[in-house]
Amino acid sequence: MYKVKVFVTLKESVVDPQGSAATKALQKIEFPEVKDVRIGKFIELTVEKTEKNIEETVHEMCCNLLVNTVIEDYRFEIEEVGAQ
Repeated sequence: MYKVKVFVTLKESVVDPQGSAATKALQKIEFPEVKDVRIGKFIELTVEKTEKNIEETVHEMCCNLLVNTVIEDYRFEIEEVGAQ
């Protein structure tokens, strides 16, 4: 069994209106040291072991459903865990 953590962020070239709003709000509530915020998403998967390569499988999941690769980048971490 694997625990997979997928971190998705907007590509640097993509405007992040949610991040801009968060930046302004943080500065307004007295956090002037915050200069930029980029908002992303975190996805956690529990995946059973199969004969397929887990890294390849996760890449396929990300490209086919979890990530909009036109505007988002992603990275992931895989941890082998005991059966649950």
